[in-house]
Amino acid sequence: MTEAFKLGIVVPCYNEEEVLPETNKELTQIISNLVNENKITNDSKIVFVDDGSSDKTWSMIDEYSKTNDYASGVKLSRNFGHQGALLAGVTSASNSCDAVVTIDADLQDDVNAIPKMVDEFLNGSEVVYGVRNNRQTDTSFKRDTAEGFYKVMGWLGVKLVPDSADFRLMSQRACKVLLSYRETNLFLRGIVPMVGFKSAKVYYARKERFAGTSKYPLRKMLKLAINGITSFSIVPIKMIMQLGFLIVLISIGLLIYTIVQKIHGNVVTGWSSMMISIWALGGVQLICISVIGEYVGKIFNEVKHRPRFTIERDIYTEKTLKEENNEVK
Repeated sequence: MTEAFKLGIVVPCYNEEEVLPETNKELTQIISNLVNENKITNDSKIVFVDDGSSDKTWSMIDEYSKTNDYASGVKLSRNFGHQGALLAGVTSASNSCDAVVTIDADLQDDVNAIPKMVDEFLNGSEVVYGVRNNRQTDTSFKRDTAEGFYKVMGWLGVKLVPDSADFRLMSQRACKVLLSYRETNLFLRGIVPMVGFKSAKVYYARKERFAGTSKYPLRKMLKLAINGITSFSIVPIKMIMQLGFLIVLISIGLLIYTIVQKIHGNVVTGWSSMMISIWALGGVQLICISVIGEYVGKIFNEVKHRPRFTIERDIYTEKTLKEENNEVK
């Protein structure tokens, strides 16, 4: 693609009133610069997605949509989570945009990487990943656990782009393919690489959060990691079967050992060994049941086919239709 195209920048927001003014300012400047360079069209938009915020986030988005030609918004009926909010924004924006960029509102992802993504798109790439070139802003614990997670996912056979979160550009065609995946248990970092098409990477330095507090504490990070593992691999189920065989082999060995000791008259009744065996086997069984339960729970959620998000108001679509009507007139 060589001519200017329409770009949509999707920004999921949950209680982001502290950082939103700066986010709106910086993204507006990025779009304005790209329009001036004739890389994107003047009807390109920022799509803020309010994920059931309890602060002034939506009222601020509504105000920006009135005062900023590039700003618009989508309001979800309640909190559907970060991945659901991203998908809602992509659903709205991909209807009329030639390409969609997704970026978090906290400004930790460098907005100056967006022009580089646009260049890669103009050069023919349909999926452009924003990839961190270092993890200096992370604590050592978060850095080590993140590296461990990517290694585990690779071992499980899940194709991820290391050090790439949800900062990416996707063509309209790639967005449509992404939306055809109907999972309720969303892990977009794992789904997007499955879309295929020509891809590229843009490297950037991740910054400290501009303002406010992180919406992804350790508990949510662990939940996301578990969701990613169980949504894309059945290796844990296979490991349970292998563990079962191992325990059976150990039991056979202990049975032979007990018979030999009985023949030699060396059997000593031991309460401690019996209790250790009971507790060990009981713990293994509970872990196995929990892993199986995680998969059964996912099946339970998937078969209900409930909507992954519900849009209460879509200013982006309203604004787009209004602009199209004005052009017709």
